[in-house]
Amino acid sequence: MNSQQAAQLLTAARSGGPAVPWCDIVPTDRAGAYAIQDATLAAIGPIAGWKVGAKGLHAEPHCAPLPASGIHASGATLTGPAWRWRCVEVEVAFRLGRDLDPQGSLLSPAELADAFDAVLPAIEVVESRLADGQTANPLAQLADLQCHGALVLGSPSALTSAHVDLRTLEASLSFGSTSAAHTHGGNPAQDVWRLLSWLTLHCARRGQPLRAGQIVTTGSCTGLLAAPVDVTVHGEIRGVGAVELRFEPPVR
Repeated sequence: MNSQQAAQLLTAARSGGPAVPWCDIVPTDRAGAYAIQDATLAAIGPIAGWKVGAKGLHAEPHCAPLPASGIHASGATLTGPAWRWRCVEVEVAFRLGRDLDPQGSLLSPAELADAFDAVLPAIEVVESRLADGQTANPLAQLADLQCHGALVLGSPSALTSAHVDLRTLEASLSFGSTSAAHTHGGNPAQDVWRLLSWLTLHCARRGQPLRAGQIVTTGSCTGLLAAPVDVTVHGEIRGVGAVELRFEPPVR
């Protein structure tokens, strides 16, 4: 199956069609997964940002574009059958103040800091268009926008050096009055500048250079947890701000 055919199946699943068996669309390598991502975004709308992360300080990062239709302001209510998992994680996100062209090389932290103009607290909602998404081949998950469902953003604030040290960021997640997670330095990537530098070069080589106004979110600080319905999901990053959302059951 080629990337266009795989993207058609995933796009149909986003619109209420059947979930896709991962073995039907799994690519042979990361390049194939990114080609399916590109074909999916061509079908569902413009890119409003990117997610990037890594499983460790020395692990190769991975990324996915974020469709504009999936970006929400804090306080959003998400309802309908699309939210099967309702898995959430608190992340720190960055906003680009200008277009960013790395000119074929990795950018320094100083160059990156000059291009990003704000930091935001975020909750990523993790979902899947795959029938067996939680046990799917990682390349199939990557092709499915790395299991991206939605991104809910708090208010932006000025970027400072304290905001970009993933090793010390304090993050919390609660469901109503119940604390679900409270971490210090919980993001496994550890070095945000490495993530952003890799992403900038990757996107330029992919023909999708980072643009002013786009949001880049940088991986979980709290781990992935399933949220209940009809309860306020509250995330907070100390010194950055808070963000909330709510899941409601589909109308019968």
